[in-house]
Amino acid sequence: MRIAFIGLGTMGKPMAMHLQRAGHTLAVYNRNRDRARDFEQLESVTIVSTPKEAAGQADIVFTMLTDDSVVETVYLGENGILSACTDDAFGTPKIVVDCSTIYPDTTKMLAERLAAVGVDMLDAPVAGSEPSAIEGILTFIVGGKQEAYETCLPLFELMGRKALYMGPSGTGANAKLANNLIVAANIAALAEGMSIVQKSGGNPELFLEILAGGGARSAAAEVKGPRILNRDFSPQFMAQLMFKDVKLAGRLAQSLQVPSPIQATVQQLFQITCNNGLGEEDLSAVVKCYESWIGEKVERNS
Repeated sequence: MRIAFIGLGTMGKPMAMHLQRAGHTLAVYNRNRDRARDFEQLESVTIVSTPKEAAGQADIVFTMLTDDSVVETVYLGENGILSACTDDAFGTPKIVVDCSTIYPDTTKMLAERLAAVGVDMLDAPVAGSEPSAIEGILTFIVGGKQEAYETCLPLFELMGRKALYMGPSGTGANAKLANNLIVAANIAALAEGMSIVQKSGGNPELFLEILAGGGARSAAAEVKGPRILNRDFSPQFMAQLMFKDVKLAGRLAQSLQVPSPIQATVQQLFQITCNNGLGEEDLSAVVKCYESWIGEKVERNS
């Protein structure tokens, strides 16, 4: 199958690699061409210069981008995806799949613009961070036409272990924002709990064992707890991206008139994290805010 993949960052690059290894023909594009270097020597991969060129060579287009403004530029800007669909010199893709985490209204607007030129769009953001993308165990949260979902399901299964069809356009984006709010809240609660144990003279490493054996067990504790103790804040998912997602979750809750006091608190914590210059570190760097408040690091006992 001819596939375009636009956005070769932390998540997009390994996702595209899975498609290439499965034998699909790829046209890939990234704003920073250096991110495409690993594709240069691969057969069946063409590195192109614009989203328009990528979309014009594909039956199905995947995008994995940072935020709403970038997505709108890639889709609607000069030499964007939509321009390929309206230019007779280029081919028109049948389906476009956006795996970015963006506001649902943006998703629905883009789906309407593409539908007007006969192209189906799926919103298919993913649950999972860089290690999950590399291992091919992401979960795709999909909204759009069910027929388009079923067409793309074999491709989702190459990049992930599960794909869930949520309903019409925007429902995948809605669920992803709710998911990321819970992830952020779990990380914040973990940082707060570990800080209490550290400040009280306890052993935060043993505390993680307590969490693993009880009702507070979570992926946050299992994955991020040891990284905090090891002082490893290399980004699997940057704090500034989580701050963006939590803000979007608040905007969505407000539009639905759903009270969201937890969201408001978590947004403030990630705002502080980013204001302290930690935005490009892993989201677990929120613990450094607590460390500044308690006057000591949360780390293994010597």
